[in-house]
Amino acid sequence: MTKLKTILILLVLMLGLQQSYSQVYKFQTTGFSVLEKDSKGKWGKWSDLANVNLIVTLDTNKNRIVVYSQEIQLYEIVNYEDKQESDSDEIYPFTCTDVDGEKFTISIITRKNQSNRKQMYINQKNTIIVYNIVNFIEKEDK
Repeated sequence: MTKLKTILILLVLMLGLQQSYSQVYKFQTTGFSVLEKDSKGKWGKWSDLANVNLIVTLDTNKNRIVVYSQEIQLYEIVNYEDKQESDSDEIYPFTCTDVDGEKFTISIITRKNQSNRKQMYINQKNTIIVYNIVNFIEKEDK
């Protein structure tokens, strides 16, 4: 009987610890802008910031980032890079691949000097997309 109790306690503790390390973070976008390379390989100018209301999930259980736009953008996280911090920014970079297997970086940046504004940069070979993001608030949390 004591063995059974011990096993049950260990099982509950293991499940609890596993859930504490794996999480799903939800964000809501408020705007986006795009920067593209021209035919000569030079970066152009950022597009005007456009209002957009999308949901973004960072799912550490499934190692993926999903942008729920009209065409769903699914990115597999290959590596969780080390956090980078300066006086003005806190950066969480991820090495990712898209559905074509291309490697690139997605970074979630907190701008400390801008009231902790959050941005997500999808930094691909010929295109950079930036989304202004806020933490998603579930309706029952409001």
